[in-house]
Amino acid sequence: MGFPDTFKALSDPVRREILLMLRSGRLSAGQIADKFDMTNATISYHLAQLKKADLVTESKHKNFVYYELNTSVFEELMLWFSQFKGKEENDEE
Repeated sequence: MGFPDTFKALSDPVRREILLMLRSGRLSAGQIADKFDMTNATISYHLAQLKKADLVTESKHKNFVYYELNTSVFEELMLWFSQFKGKEENDEE
């Protein structure tokens, strides 16, 4: 995972909304597209950006493509962000 791709993917509100949708579990590309007033090509572009950033994984079943969160990337991001947290009282000794 590269942080530039991750932050670029997270910078778009549509992609952030897709990620929030995927919190409850995997969804097909069609289910995701149904929630937006955009062309399927535009949704495909956003999904490709999320996949490139490794924020989602893609699986195929019959004629459907499903997407789900890649939680390991979010865990890595949270670990990286945690280094900016202020010192705890016990750490100041």
